[in-house]
Amino acid sequence: MKLLVKLGGTLLDAPESRDRLAAQIAAARAGGAEIVVVHGGGKQMTRYLAERGIESRFVNGLRVTTIETVDAVLKVFAGTVNHELVSSLNRAGALAVGLSGIDAFLVEAEQMDPALGAVGRVTRSNPALLNLLTANGYLPVVACVAGDRQGQVYNVNADQMAVACAAAFGARQLVFLTDVAGVLDFDGKVRTTLTAADSRRLIADGVATGGMQAKLNAALAALEGGVEQVRIAPGAVEDVLGRILAGEDIGTRMAAAEVHA
Repeated sequence: MKLLVKLGGTLLDAPESRDRLAAQIAAARAGGAEIVVVHGGGKQMTRYLAERGIESRFVNGLRVTTIETVDAVLKVFAGTVNHELVSSLNRAGALAVGLSGIDAFLVEAEQMDPALGAVGRVTRSNPALLNLLTANGYLPVVACVAGDRQGQVYNVNADQMAVACAAAFGARQLVFLTDVAGVLDFDGKVRTTLTAADSRRLIADGVATGGMQAKLNAALAALEGGVEQVRIAPGAVEDVLGRILAGEDIGTRMAAAEVHA
């Protein structure tokens, strides 16, 4: 089974959390799953910039990416965060390979809005490198950085990067491991399943906002792109990935059959 796991940067900030998730991913890989990992690193980026006296500015949840911030994007996302995760995965027994969307035109992007600077909108994803690596026993780990044919570098929302890679790779399941319990309903309770209509209603009524609104939009895009199932689940739960793959209801599940019904 082809699987894409997207890890939020918050889960990767502490070595203990990073190693725990790496062990779960390595175990799933050893069990026969062909896995691609996509990760963020927003918390680490904000800290890196603050330490250098650069204020982080956001518009509609997207980080305004100046020339100085592009340098930080490469150093933090494609550098520190990526390689720390690769090291944890290798220590757990996986043959992890650190990548970004720039490598072999894995993910191409264009400027989303001049007001946001070098923030990219994904235009194309080429799965050839992912297929080559996974078919030969390697575990690709992709940082949320993309480029274009002219050599420009773009900061891409990690959820959008995950969707692009999952759809191109032909992943049957996309798992967003986050720092929340799942998608909450009007009463503040976790919804175990969601349809497309449910998701759009939560957004329209202002229940799902900010990062969760972005997650739901990404999940819908993934399902429309051919991914069979999307899961939004808490990464802190013990053996969360193994339990999800075993069919346990953790977090919120969205399935293509329900979305297209």
